[in-house]
This record gives sequence, C-alpha cells and structure tokens, in this order.
Amino acid sequence: MSNIPSCFKAYDVRGKVPSELNPELAYNIGRAFVQFTGATSVAVGRDMRLSGPEICAELMRGLTEQGADVLDIGVVGTEEVYHATFSQGLGGGIMVTASHNPADYNGMKMVRAEARPISADTGLMDIGALAVAGEFEASDRTGNITEKDLRPEYAQFLLGQVDVPSLKPFKVVTNAGNGCAGLVVDAISPSLPFELVSLQHEPDGTFPNGVPNPLLVENRELTAKAVRDSGADFGVAWDGDFDRCFLFDENGNFIESYYLISLIAETLLEREQGAAIVYDPRLTWATVETVANAGGKPVQSKSGHAFMKDVMREEDAIYGGEMSAHHYFRSFAYCDNGNLPWLFIAELMAKTGKSLSQLIGEREAAYPISGEINSRIEDPDAKIAEIRAKYEPDCESIDLMDGIGINFADWRFNLRKSNTEPLVRLNLEAKCDKALCDSKTEELLSILRC
Repeated sequence: MSNIPSCFKAYDVRGKVPSELNPELAYNIGRAFVQFTGATSVAVGRDMRLSGPEICAELMRGLTEQGADVLDIGVVGTEEVYHATFSQGLGGGIMVTASHNPADYNGMKMVRAEARPISADTGLMDIGALAVAGEFEASDRTGNITEKDLRPEYAQFLLGQVDVPSLKPFKVVTNAGNGCAGLVVDAISPSLPFELVSLQHEPDGTFPNGVPNPLLVENRELTAKAVRDSGADFGVAWDGDFDRCFLFDENGNFIESYYLISLIAETLLEREQGAAIVYDPRLTWATVETVANAGGKPVQSKSGHAFMKDVMREEDAIYGGEMSAHHYFRSFAYCDNGNLPWLFIAELMAKTGKSLSQLIGEREAAYPISGEINSRIEDPDAKIAEIRAKYEPDCESIDLMDGIGINFADWRFNLRKSNTEPLVRLNLEAKCDKALCDSKTEELLSILRC
C-alpha cells in the first residue's frame, strides 16, 4: 500500500512534525478514523509535546465533522485514553503522542470500543489510505467536543487494584523524564504511604533533559544515583506517555523487565489461582516456572501489543507481560499500563518483607540472561537459517512462533528479525549457570557477526 503516509507504522502513527505528520493530515486522520470504525464517540488525549495542541485540535475537528462526539481529556498518558475509552463506554480513543521519540516527533495511538487495539493488521493502514485519499462520506451531523478531567476517577481505579493497607512507608524515587507520568503520581500519592523523591517531574515538551527513554543506558544513571543517594527502597522511571515503567532496586541497579513478569504474575495468582498468564517467546523459563508453581496457566503469545491483547482476551488471562516492559491487565481491559506494575511490586515487597534486590536476585540466579542484543546483519534471513541449521539437530525443541526459539536442557535462545531495520535480536537464558549463559551468548554472537 504505497499510498500510506510514512508515519503509519505497525502499531501506531509516528513521524516528524511537520514533514511526516502535520495538522492537515491529523484532520484527515480524524475523519478517516470515524468513517472506518463507525465510532460515534471518541476519547482524545495528548502528551506534553509542543506540537500536541495544534495536532490535537485538527484531529478533533476531523472527528466531529465526520459526526463523532469527542471527549477531550487533555494532557494525559496513553493508559488514561485507554481508561477513558472503556470506562466511559466510548466507541474509540486516540492518544496524540510519540512516546520516547525526540521532541520534533508526534504521533497517534488508536483503539476501538473497549480499548481494543488498532494496528496494521486490524485497520491502521486502511485509516491511512482513507486519510490520504481525503474522500469522506458526508455526515448528517457535526459532533460536540466536551472537555472532562477524568484523572481523579483514574486515580481511584489504580488505587482500587492494589492492597493499599498492606503497603509499607517505602521511599521511592520517581523519574517522569519530563513526560506525563508525574501527573498521575501526583493524583495517587496522597493515598499512598510512600515518601517520594521526584525527578524531572514536570511535563516539558522541549525535553530539557533528553528524550524520556529509560531503555537508553545513558538515561538511567540519574535515577540510579538518586536511589543510592537518598537511601530509597526502589526507583521507577517512565517513558514519555508512561505506558512502560522501569524499576531500579535499592542499590540503584536497573531491573530487566523480564524478571518483573514473574513477580507480578506471582502477586496476581495469589488472588486468582489457576488464572492464565500470557508471556512472549523471547525469554520464557522464569515466567513459565513461576506461573506453574503458583498454580497458574502459562500461555505463550507472539510479541507485540496487538497479539498479546488478543491472546489475553481469548484466554481471559489475568495478566500478560513482555520483556519490552509492556504489562497487560485483565482489570484494565487487557491493555498495557505503566503504573500498576510498580504498585504491585511495592505490594509484593511489603507482604514478603523482601527487598527488590532479594526478589529479583532469586530469579537472576535461577535464570541468568544475555539481555536483548542487536546485531546489524546484511542478510538476516540467511544468517538465521545458518544458525538454525547448526543448532536444531541437537536441540530438545524448537519454537517458531516469533523468530526461532531453540531449547536445550540447560539453555535456550530466541532470534528475531527487526520489522524496520536490518537487525537480528538475540535473547538467551540459562538455568542457574551465568558462565554458561555468557559463553553461549559469545558463541552465538561470533556466528552472527562473522
């Protein structure tokens, strides 16, 4: 579909302003969204980016001229648009954000009724084609725009998911990265017993401290140092629209999100034994073992939020987690949420009396991992085929759900191609043997990069 604007990606709209995304295109996207989905009511929110007000205004003009009523919830995070869509019974929702991209980018994340995702496989490209064509059906009405602050209601939702009376007076470092996470932290903190040490708390679309992306190693030290200097029990950092959160233990060590999945699963399975937990194929053993030992049902899904959410609905799973730091909850319309994870971890710490480093250390020792390692490969398919031919004959099992997953008795690895770049992504884990994990990682990288 060569006529699709370049800002339309696999899961969302994202591009430079104004060369790839501009107010005129935003207006057309609004009309196209209504025509394609048939939504008569749409929640709209935006992050702190300086281009947000104009992009948002034209988007809402398009939505209303195509006949939909708009609930404008203001400057929010993506999860607040999800919440508005399902809690208010609306026909769809659009979040104007470019998440952790640089300040000169903007974009949109779209959902249908019940906050069901719209991605490339479920209509996003159709919306893009309609927006480019600019030929819209005439509407017999113009919708209304209603401004409403839903944050107090959303704060009560979050607090209702956690056993607040069980929480301890932890000291917590929070780093919003000048994104929007601080707005929700302010809304829930009066009801929590925590002492907060807040960093880069105010939303600022100029990103004076750099892009809010804690996955970048250079962005972690500020949070880590604040944890160490303040004697905090743990730290939390978010990306710009805070649909992902990242944790640091009391020593300032960055926690791989993979290990959080099994911790959150364990917490939620205490509430509902036998429930399904969904995980992605990149790293699996810690999650599968924990879920099975807790009486749950581990279910694998292809990675990516649209796939995860579909499988969660099919299984009525209580929770799903990806090692990319997306965490999905049945109580949240099966959507990803960047605040529930750190609140559930605080609950687990309070109930077990263990520090975060103790909780994580047990899993790190049992299942050491390589971390995701990217290699730029000229011919990814040929290289993956070469590695499969070498390792498959002696393996115990192979999994082709997402890339290739090759399993041995005491170690396993997953190789996947990037959808957008000539990269191959390696994830490897071992059982109780860090040296084996390191040696096999080095072995595979030597083949990948030769």
